[in-house]
Amino acid sequence: MEILEYQFFQNALIGSLFACIACGIIGVYVVTRRLVFISGGITHASFGGVGLGMYLGINPALTAFVFAAASALGVELMGRKEVREDSAIALFWILGMSAGIIFCFLTPGYSSEMSTYLFGNILTITPADIITLAAISLILSLVTTILYRQIVLVAFDSQFASTRGVNTRLIQGAMMLATALTIVATLRLVGVVLVMSMLTIPQMTALLFTNNYGKGILLSIAIGYAATLLGLILSYNINVPSGATIILCSIAIYTLCRIAKRTSGTQ
Repeated sequence: MEILEYQFFQNALIGSLFACIACGIIGVYVVTRRLVFISGGITHASFGGVGLGMYLGINPALTAFVFAAASALGVELMGRKEVREDSAIALFWILGMSAGIIFCFLTPGYSSEMSTYLFGNILTITPADIITLAAISLILSLVTTILYRQIVLVAFDSQFASTRGVNTRLIQGAMMLATALTIVATLRLVGVVLVMSMLTIPQMTALLFTNNYGKGILLSIAIGYAATLLGLILSYNINVPSGATIILCSIAIYTLCRIAKRTSGTQ
């Protein structure tokens, strides 16, 4: 294919692979623990950091991670103090989006980078982005390998995990920070609006076929990357935004797999 000759498309292919690895590792934990809306809250809270970074003239990814990490830990801590989890999520969600809008308004001129963080553009990722995604993927892979048993126990039943001597608060806090880091790292690919989908849809598809945590991670990585490749090719050929097309392809794959499973009678 002619498009494979372009450097920006090659960067997109490599970067999206590492993004799918990171999202696969974290996404299975998010879906298993039913933290989908928490990840959505963290994602939208990070927009406040993006706006602050733009306003101060520093790397928006750094300030976005600060906002995302603070929100992740804030939800975790408030949930332990008899505050309803959905209320805590809503608080940080609204706070982040409101702060982001205000900082955008205060920032002089128009920044195309702001649009990239909002809606994403996988074709604009740079070699520096690829290195960052590769480093995050490697760290997450190593941590998951080392703490695999503890993470699985916490993901399926945190109360049982605590009876087995697992420091559940440490694991939960670490995984929330890892979720925040993964979200910020993938913002440039699909943006604030759609990044939650990368953490949930391929994983939902994978878990249709296996209840094994490790196999779920590997399968979700493969499904996520397949959706990404299909979305990139389609978006190039019909000239539509790549991020949204990737997510639609991911949903289409999930729908087809769901239908195929029902048809085969293996629910």
